[in-house]
Amino acid sequence: MTDLHAYLTEVAAEAARIARGVPSGPEQLAAPTPCAAWDTRALLNHWILYTSHGLEHRARREQLPEELTARDFTADPNWAEAYARQLDRAVAAWADPAVQEGEIDLGYARMPAAEIAAMIVKELAVHGWDVAGATGQEYRCGDALGEFVLGVVERHAEVYRQYEGFAAPVELPGPGAPAFDRALALSGRTPRG
Repeated sequence: MTDLHAYLTEVAAEAARIARGVPSGPEQLAAPTPCAAWDTRALLNHWILYTSHGLEHRARREQLPEELTARDFTADPNWAEAYARQLDRAVAAWADPAVQEGEIDLGYARMPAAEIAAMIVKELAVHGWDVAGATGQEYRCGDALGEFVLGVVERHAEVYRQYEGFAAPVELPGPGAPAFDRALALSGRTPRG
C-alpha cells in the first residue's frame, strides 16, 4: 500500500478532468450510463458522494451526514468545480501515512483503513470510466494504477456482485488486455476498444 496516496492523487485528478468534461444540460443528466440502474445524474451523485466526501470522512473516521447522502450535487451549476475542490481536500486528508493505519468502523463492520482507501480508488476509476463513457469522453488510466485497480476488483468482485454493485464478468476479446480493461471486464463492464 506504499503507493496508495500516489494512486489516490492520480485517479482523483482524472476524476476531476472527467467531471469538468461532462456536458451541461438536463438531457445529459437524464442520459443512460454503463450502470443500467442509473442515469447520469444518479451515477454522478453516487460518484461525488462516495469518492470525495466519503473519502475525506473515512480519513477522519466519521460517518457521512444525512445532509450529504440526500444531496443532489448536480443541482449546483458549478458541481464539477465543487467536486474537484472536495477531491483535493479528500486526497489531502489521506496524505499522512498514519491515516492509512488501523481500521475504520463502517457501522456494520470494521476494515483496514488502507483497504477502504483502495476500494475508493477503485470507485474513482471504475465509475470515472462509467461517467466518461456516458458523456462521450476517453478515460485515461496509467498502467500501475490499472494493476492496482485490478487487484482491488479481484479481491472484492464477489462481494460487490452480492450487493448488485457489479454485473457478471465480461469476457475479453483476446489475451494481453491492459490491467484496467481486465478490471472493467471482471466488474461486468465491456471495455471500449
